[in-house]
Amino acid sequence: MAPSSLMPHAVCWRADPQLIWTMVVTNAITFLSYSGICLTLLHMVRRTKRVIARDWAWFVVGFALFIVACGSTHLMEVVTTWVPWFWLDATANIVTAALSAYVAVMLVRRRGEITFSINDYAARLVSSESERVRLEQSLLTARKLDDWSRMSAVLAHEISNPLEAIQNLVYLISHSEDATPEIAELARTAGAEVERVVKISRSSLAFFRHSNTPEATDLMAAAESVRALLIVVFAGRNLRLEVEGHGDLTVEALPGELRQVLLNLIRNACEATPKDGSAVTVTLTGERDGVEIVVADEGSGIEPGILPNLFTFGITTKGEKGNGMGLWTVKHIVTRHGGTIRVESTLGKGTRFILWWPRVFPQQASEAGMPGLAAAAK
Repeated sequence: MAPSSLMPHAVCWRADPQLIWTMVVTNAITFLSYSGICLTLLHMVRRTKRVIARDWAWFVVGFALFIVACGSTHLMEVVTTWVPWFWLDATANIVTAALSAYVAVMLVRRRGEITFSINDYAARLVSSESERVRLEQSLLTARKLDDWSRMSAVLAHEISNPLEAIQNLVYLISHSEDATPEIAELARTAGAEVERVVKISRSSLAFFRHSNTPEATDLMAAAESVRALLIVVFAGRNLRLEVEGHGDLTVEALPGELRQVLLNLIRNACEATPKDGSAVTVTLTGERDGVEIVVADEGSGIEPGILPNLFTFGITTKGEKGNGMGLWTVKHIVTRHGGTIRVESTLGKGTRFILWWPRVFPQQASEAGMPGLAAAAK
């Protein structure tokens, strides 16, 4: 049949006008929908061109053109309802066939990469949710620790004055002319106990005093304040805390953060030492440019596979009891002060954390004015 004798589709459908408009409306809607999808994909490629790989961008562009080419065949169905432009319709089908072949080949070539990406994305979603829950728990723990720190500081401050008054009264009793030798001895014993409580109170108050300004800090005094806080923990586990100091132990630091580092490391060493009668040793060695701090325990050691990532956020050796923030916090504090930290561990024998703490606080860190990390959870 000659092209001039071709009839539009409406001639074939004239017996049923409702069929004509059904086909016109549905094909028009399909064309508009395909066009919308195409424009959306092209917009996405344009907005993500800085992060999406070039070959993937071309793939998405090709897929978008394939979508609009499919839509054009539906547009030609509307046109040929009244105008017999069937060669134009055939051209649209040829373009659509070429683009569909391109998309099909690209999908086959990339099926492995696409499958891996989908599975990896799904795994990341699951991991992200778990990480979000764990981070929320860690932040909640940190807030609780901060609240507990504030209450402890207030309590230590409030009981200092009554304790000093009791200490004075006990002194007067022990030195009274009317006191018998037995009463005097009991008073001296009571005075010694009150002095111990006052010392713990002052250590607690000093420990929870935070500052954003570097100042001269005695590492031995900081270690003793940690001892006062953990004395009950060590006694309950029948462990000893031995602190040794040699040379000048004064450094320029943020006192709250320095004490937080010692608290984390000493407490971890205590928890890693299950054997009664064992010792946790803190050795402080003053040198010309800084102080070396060694915290050693006699525990079971750390698995070799964990050691390379020990200071990574979320990595913990405590199982469900840990949240992976303690050593991560320690690492950040030490690095911020210009120091270094490394770990040596032998299974069945114990672990040693070796820190180098410089005497002078780095100027760039001081100018940055970064907030402290002392409230991080254990």
